[in-house]
Amino acid sequence: MTQAAGRPGGPARTRVRASRQAGADITRRGGAVRDAVGTFVRRLRADRHNKALSLVFLRAAGDGADLHLGRADARCMVLLLSTEGGDEMQLLAVRDGSFARDELTRLTVAINPESGAVEVVDQSEATANVVALSTRSDTTPAKAPAPKVPALSATDGTPAASTSSLRRPLFASHDDELLVKLGVVRSLLPAVRKITTDDQLDRLLTHNLPELTRDVLLALRDGKDPEDVERLITSTWRPEGEEVDVRDWAGAARRAVSQAETDDDAVLEALGNGFDAWRLFLHPEQRRLAKGDFKGSAKVTGGPGTGKTVVALHRVKHLVDRLPPGHSRAVLFTTYNTNLALELRERLRDMGGEGLLRRVDVKSVDVLAREIVQESRTDIGRPLDDEAAMNLWHDVRLETGLLHHDAEFLDSEFKHVILAKRCGSWDLYRRVGRTGRPRITPPQRHEVWQLVQAYQARLAAPPRRTTYAVIADQAAGLEQHRMARVEEQARYKDEQGGRDLIHREAGSGMWLRPRYQHVVVDEAQDLSGSHWRMLRAVVHKGPNDIFLVGDAHQRIYGGRVVLSDHGIVVRGRASRRLTLNYRTTRQILGSANGLIAGASFDDLDTENDTLDGYRSVLTGLAPQFWRAPDRTSEMRAVAVLIKERHDAHGTPYSAMAVAVPDGGSAQEFAYRLATEYHIPVVPLGKDGVRSDEDAVRIGTMHRFKGLEFQRVFLTSVGDGQVPRQNIEQYRLSNPDRYRLEEQRARSLVFVAATRARDELVVTWSGRASRFLPHDADTTALRATDLLTPNGPSSGSPPASVA
Repeated sequence: MTQAAGRPGGPARTRVRASRQAGADITRRGGAVRDAVGTFVRRLRADRHNKALSLVFLRAAGDGADLHLGRADARCMVLLLSTEGGDEMQLLAVRDGSFARDELTRLTVAINPESGAVEVVDQSEATANVVALSTRSDTTPAKAPAPKVPALSATDGTPAASTSSLRRPLFASHDDELLVKLGVVRSLLPAVRKITTDDQLDRLLTHNLPELTRDVLLALRDGKDPEDVERLITSTWRPEGEEVDVRDWAGAARRAVSQAETDDDAVLEALGNGFDAWRLFLHPEQRRLAKGDFKGSAKVTGGPGTGKTVVALHRVKHLVDRLPPGHSRAVLFTTYNTNLALELRERLRDMGGEGLLRRVDVKSVDVLAREIVQESRTDIGRPLDDEAAMNLWHDVRLETGLLHHDAEFLDSEFKHVILAKRCGSWDLYRRVGRTGRPRITPPQRHEVWQLVQAYQARLAAPPRRTTYAVIADQAAGLEQHRMARVEEQARYKDEQGGRDLIHREAGSGMWLRPRYQHVVVDEAQDLSGSHWRMLRAVVHKGPNDIFLVGDAHQRIYGGRVVLSDHGIVVRGRASRRLTLNYRTTRQILGSANGLIAGASFDDLDTENDTLDGYRSVLTGLAPQFWRAPDRTSEMRAVAVLIKERHDAHGTPYSAMAVAVPDGGSAQEFAYRLATEYHIPVVPLGKDGVRSDEDAVRIGTMHRFKGLEFQRVFLTSVGDGQVPRQNIEQYRLSNPDRYRLEEQRARSLVFVAATRARDELVVTWSGRASRFLPHDADTTALRATDLLTPNGPSSGSPPASVA
């Protein structure tokens, strides 16, 4: 038995870890408990014999491991697992109130035989609540018919099922041993066997269950075969290369499964803050990817909210931690625009402070490309923004009289084929492959080449201008030349027996070293071929050279790129897919997935990708669909809904956002909400959210990339607006172009819908978009039911939806 106190001598320092379950306990209890636990952990780290900790032995957990209770303050107590003679402790659970000691004492603590994690369960409370909910459901009288305007509820929209004791248990078809083999905590089986309804399961899941148990039960409830649950969930939790010994408590306590070190005070500040959990806790699959050792490049895909960016952030820190001492920025962390790069920089600062940032170069790919070209002292001219570049294409079409190809297609063909594949002559362009591009005939291809030649001539004419796509192409060429010199120098050095060649290296300086040792890329799906050629050339091919995360389902800017065409080869287990969504509720996720149903997406390389196994463990409000007879009624209805959520439910305006298909709609909504309905609004521009004002964010769906909000209003999702009416011209004349445009539109609305954490509201006027459920027009709520005769600006209270 480990002694908690009483040993003579100086302070006995202790290494303290915190479990994710303890972090969730603190989050639910708020700032006072977080502060008290933080002070307790600091004291425990400094000296576990400190009498202020009030540490008392509770019981032996197993070989060389004991459970202790500690008092954080007068009302708050903690449960600790002690191993290694007390030198290491794990914070397992936190309770507050007059019954805190009793609640902690009755907890069951065990090692999960599948994941090897130390898990905590309150078996008696879980069973009691399931039984209580069943009893209440059986005795509750029938409710009155629902009003026309629905209440905010945490249902999925399906009819409530009877909870009679005669119902078949929800998990009756799965025996106990199968559930345990999949990872369900054995002590919870009595409670699980009493579950007959979804409501009872949801109630059980509110009890801060171990993650693996929660994931398995939800997947089985949703109809997944046990084989799929094993493949998609359980196998990702198992430690690689080791057998789990349920008697090895010291090993389990050290195992990096849902726990965080507390040596850094910044960790203690984040502990208990739900929004900062990403800094502390990683799913085992995320941890393996962030800290893995790869023979070459690695790729992580996954749907929105699966933690790809979190993995990338932890990967950067891991790579920096392995660098030898120095001052160079040896790791490049890049993404597709400056706004996201700034956000990544701030999140890195949160993780490791200025010391981490000093070793990382965080910038967008276009900023990097421009720096490379400027270093060469090449006169690149003034870069045109997207609108100016498109206007130049319009001018060239008119000048040449070749009007068959629109400006958008020409700009895309120039970026993703001619520049990306180095087509410097008509002969090369004539023969190049165009994977993922709309088909064009040889005569049409020649017309495109003529237009490109005219476009480049206009750029070169005084005053000299350029585009970011051209700069990226130039930067790729310069870096490829630089890397060729690096490799030539290495070969020469090998031929000379490995001797340092001072006479050669002194004249070349930095040209003889790769620009970076490691590259990490976020939002990889939106980078162009030229970007990838450049990134391939800034780092030497070798172990852990390029680590990229992305999702083709969210591709809204770039065209399809085959990474292997640009020398980025990802083999075997270095390509992994994340499937667990941490942001969006199951209800919202189900609706969002329907927006891209039937479309085919790539895996950023040569294979196809799916959302098979993509799931959420969060439960919340069912998405609402509102149909308005006209545009004005739709905007008035959105205003009513926003005001109701702000005034009646206390949702800050800044936690809500309105997404629209185009800039004109964004301006119209912003003007109407602000001037007619007196709702504060802030536009989402290229730089994202740049205001602390408590105001509703309004922007195009493109602007929502990388953001998230508590409530999202997805508006103007009507026929002819989503997708745009003008793509119909390609339905018969150019089916490939039509398919690509429709897929991009699906991805765009999918991205916007998955920005919602708690609630998604979809509105339209006239007929619904074909992307929405086929019966949307007949089953949607009527916006006119929300509106008073004089509208929400008349001074009368808006119709309640709660």
